Amino acid sequence: MAETGNQRNLTKGEKTKYRLARAMKECMKTTSVENITVKQITEKCELTRQTFYRNFLDKYDLINWYFDKLLAKSFEHMGQGKTVYDALVKKFTYIQEEQKFFSAAFRYDEQNSLRQHDFELILAFYENLICEKTGKFPEENVLFLLEMYCNSSIYMTVKWVTGEVTCTPEELAERLVDGMPGKLAEVFTGLGILN
Repeated sequence: MAETGNQRNLTKGEKTKYRLARAMKECMKTTSVENITVKQITEKCELTRQTFYRNFLDKYDLINWYFDKLLAKSFEHMGQGKTVYDALVKKFTYIQEEQKFFSAAFRYDEQNSLRQHDFELILAFYENLICEKTGKFPEENVLFLLEMYCNSSIYMTVKWVTGEVTCTPEELAERLVDGMPGKLAEVFTGLGILN
């Protein structure tokens, strides 16, 4: 599992969360996400159900937490003056490293799904980035384009991670940047984060 940081730098709670995530990953090798139980997860890593529920609301919360960890790393790159392309390459590289885990996770599309979680995170990230760079909340037309772009971006990410689209992380990032609506691309170019 592509754990962030050095294991020695993790708190006890973070180590427990990664342990549960590794167990979830093991369960996903033989069972679909919707059929995995908390009992299976905790038995796999020899922790109690109480420990699981002290850390997560449910198995989907666990999946979303792990995704947050990887997404935070790619967002960190944009915060360091990198471009949308650079952040997407980083995100897709992390996803590719855990392809089986994320393929199974993205297939589930019900309540608390990773697809919805990814959409909310990316949309909020772009909204906040525009606020930070301009000092104001994005206008309604920009928000509309952001929502449309984020939804289509996630749709193509799911197709890629499940094997329906085959390309490298770099190629996927390039396609998503090229597919950005023109007016949104203008906004991002003006903020210095597109190219």
